Order: sequence, then C-alpha cells, then structure tokens
Amino acid sequence: MRNPHGDQDDPHGDQQLVAAGTELADASAAAILLHGRGATARSIAQTGLQFHHDGLALLAPQAAGNTWYPNPFTAPVERNEPGRSSGLAAIQSAIDRANDADIPIDQIVVLGFSQGACLASEFVARNPTRYGGVVALSGGLIGETINTDDYDGDLDETPAFLGCSDVDPHIPEERVHTTATVFEQLNGDVETRIYEGMGHGVNQDELDYVSGMVESLV
Repeated sequence: MRNPHGDQDDPHGDQQLVAAGTELADASAAAILLHGRGATARSIAQTGLQFHHDGLALLAPQAAGNTWYPNPFTAPVERNEPGRSSGLAAIQSAIDRANDADIPIDQIVVLGFSQGACLASEFVARNPTRYGGVVALSGGLIGETINTDDYDGDLDETPAFLGCSDVDPHIPEERVHTTATVFEQLNGDVETRIYEGMGHGVNQDELDYVSGMVESLV
C-alpha cells in the first residue's frame, strides 16, 4: 500500500506518476509537470491540458503529502532535505519514463508552478543539457543565497521561460532574475516576464507562451 507521506529518506520515490495528454507510446514530445505546495499531480496535469498539442505526453509526479519540501525555497538547502533531493529524483524518473518511450531529452519540457517551478529550475540548472524547454511559473533556484558561479555546463540554447508577479508573496522578484542569469550563463535562450500586481498564480499570457514552446516540438 502506498504511503501518502512517502519513505523517510526518499519521500516522493513511491508516489504516483499521473499521465495525461497524448499516450506516451504515441507521443513525439513530453512535458514533466511539477505541482505546487498543497496541490496535486492531477491538478497540474489539468493545467497542462490548457497548452497541450497532439503529440505531447504529460507526465506529472505526485509529491508525498502534496508538498515537495517543508520550508520556503529561500531557506538553507539542508532544511528542505530530503524532500528537495527526492523531488529532483522524481523528475529524473519521469524523464527516464519518457526516454524509455523513445522520447529524447531535447523533446522534453520540464515545467513547474511555485514549489514545482523551484524544483524544475534546480533540476535543469544542475543537469544542463539540451532540453525541449524549461518553464518556471512563479519560482526560481533553491537556496538561501544563489552563487551564479556554482553552476556550469551547457543548455545548448534550451528555451527557458520564467514568469512571475512583481508582488508574489512567496517568490522574491530578485530570485527570478538571478535564476534567469544562471540560465543565460548556461547558454539558455531565456525569456523572463514579470507581471504587475498578479499575485501568486498563472495567467493566460504564460499559458500561451508555453503553448508556443510545445507546438514547436510536436
């Protein structure tokens, strides 16, 4: 029986991977979708259907207890372990599932909202290669401080989209810009959009941008 709170050392390791969109066996591209704190894989999969195109498989890992890590993403990294590392491993497992269906990494978008956006950013920055895209909706790199010199590698012009409000109560705007700088240093093709007064959410402009990113892959 699945433990809703996961294993102590790998809390997200035995959680469900929700699939939506095009069947994986029939897909030419995939999006790994990472939900926010208190949300579910099914809810972010529903969001994914808003930018879905035929040929895109949607794969959404579920966090144990609906939370990837316990503290704010700007806390010292060790205070968010083992959830952070387990969440990063869940992304890799989802990518492996897509790879097993003959979808290469350059046809895979890693996308998240809020906590999920932070994990998506962290995963791609720590594992740079050519992805189909990376999308951080209201999120950024994880840690109390970010040293841009700590990241190296080549994203090979991976499309990267960062969208956030200028008054998000959970995401400092400065961290979004720092994350964009890291992606640029890693040779990503970065688009950053800061929305005035939006709060903590996702807007139609962001969904439209992601739709265009996906359309170019399928």
